[in-house]
Amino acid sequence: MTTTPTTPAAAVPFGRPVQDTAPPPLALPDAFTAHARTRPDAPALLWHDRSVSYRELAEAADAERARLNALDLAPGEPVGLYAVKSPAAIALVLACLMERRPFLLPSPQLAPALLAALFAQAGARRLLAPLGQDAPQLPALPHPAPVPTLAAGTSFMLTTSGSTDLPKIVPLAQGAVDRFTAWAHDTFDLGPGRTVANYAPLNFDLALLDVWATLAAGGTCLLIDPAHALNARHLLTQLKRHRPHVLQAVPLAYALLVQAAAGAHTLDSVEHAAFTGDAIDARTLAALPALLPAAELYNIYGCTETNDSFLHRLDRLDAAAALPVPIGTPLPGVRTLVATADGTPLDGPGSGELYVSTPFQAAGYLDRSRDTGRFTTQPEGAGEGRRWFRTGDLVTRDDAGRVHLTGRADFQVKVRGVAVNTAEIERVLLAHPDVREAAVAAASDPLTGKRLHAAVQRTPGSTLNSLVLREHLARNLPRAAVPEKLAIHDAPLPKTATGKVDRKAVLPAP
Repeated sequence: MTTTPTTPAAAVPFGRPVQDTAPPPLALPDAFTAHARTRPDAPALLWHDRSVSYRELAEAADAERARLNALDLAPGEPVGLYAVKSPAAIALVLACLMERRPFLLPSPQLAPALLAALFAQAGARRLLAPLGQDAPQLPALPHPAPVPTLAAGTSFMLTTSGSTDLPKIVPLAQGAVDRFTAWAHDTFDLGPGRTVANYAPLNFDLALLDVWATLAAGGTCLLIDPAHALNARHLLTQLKRHRPHVLQAVPLAYALLVQAAAGAHTLDSVEHAAFTGDAIDARTLAALPALLPAAELYNIYGCTETNDSFLHRLDRLDAAAALPVPIGTPLPGVRTLVATADGTPLDGPGSGELYVSTPFQAAGYLDRSRDTGRFTTQPEGAGEGRRWFRTGDLVTRDDAGRVHLTGRADFQVKVRGVAVNTAEIERVLLAHPDVREAAVAAASDPLTGKRLHAAVQRTPGSTLNSLVLREHLARNLPRAAVPEKLAIHDAPLPKTATGKVDRKAVLPAP
């Protein structure tokens, strides 16, 4: 049985073969240190109108290392980082990497209660913000979590989207990170004299390419300030001023650039432009060849648990002709299979659920009880001893081996590139004492991918209003999971023929 799609040799020109265990010559922190020593005046970061050299960044990282070493930390004990993207935040992460100190890097936009629970689950007694900044005061937990035992070599600990009760913690071994940065170096020609734009926040796995692979290669990373990430004019101005060679971002960023450029501006420095994290809309895709006249266009597919798995290079001359864009073919060293509903692996073309196994993936979640149904050695006969990640994505594989997404096996949708679960939003709504019924649905939106709509029936006599309900949602959900439209009714919500709340009735009329 073949578990990796058969593809034409020319269809997979995306870097050298990657082995599961062979690391590159230098680990990420050692490579950065070498660049700081041999090319100290080279630009490492661009931040607004400021350039930060490798020497300056290394000195900032050394100051953070001194702070780490002054803490009462046991060998291998992780720290928690509250790091909003900035040069100071980059220096703090580098310090942890250089000290081989594991760290949990969640989204700073998560609700305080979720952050407290995550840091406790990771065994992070110490919460650090960058030097000169204050770490937030988080609520104390009534029942402290047991301190986990981390695998040797753990560096980054990222989290899943946070659309469930508690985001899953994904520990990444330094070797897996280094194998990924080596692949990115080869594929996108990273290195000295090359500038890579970073749109994603630091807790997003996209930053492994934009920031960490760039610094490992000796290139320059253009950091887009998250405070202005939705400002289309600011984004276009930064890219025109700093002229990056590589751009990777969620489709929302490209939609903002198309909007700001309005056909009157081009980004002619970009040689590689990749969109990832969500499906791109036809209008934005059709405008990219004109906006990026010198760029190869790519669709990248991956999960936090596995990092990038698939890459598809688009035909510039007919970029929007084959919507939805396929996720493409597996990266070198990546194994994939498509399993039918009964768990039987498909050999050749067909449809089913996607499983992947990559040289860059985590061994499992920090809480191994949550591996069930995700990290698995099943299906039977799909590779002896190989550990697969069950993505939950439904796909179709064509005769050429290209894979196309067709849906999700659950209620998960993506809003601005962030995965959210509509069933979980309903659960949080129903947890409010004045809510009797709740329904959440996602409508397609050309800019954000999906737009969430919610409707609730409040209890009789209640004065519940949308402001109070939004505050309740904001305390318990990530920002992307708070519905844009929220309707409050006194009458029962519409029902389906089976008596269930009709979620489709929540959506506006076409």
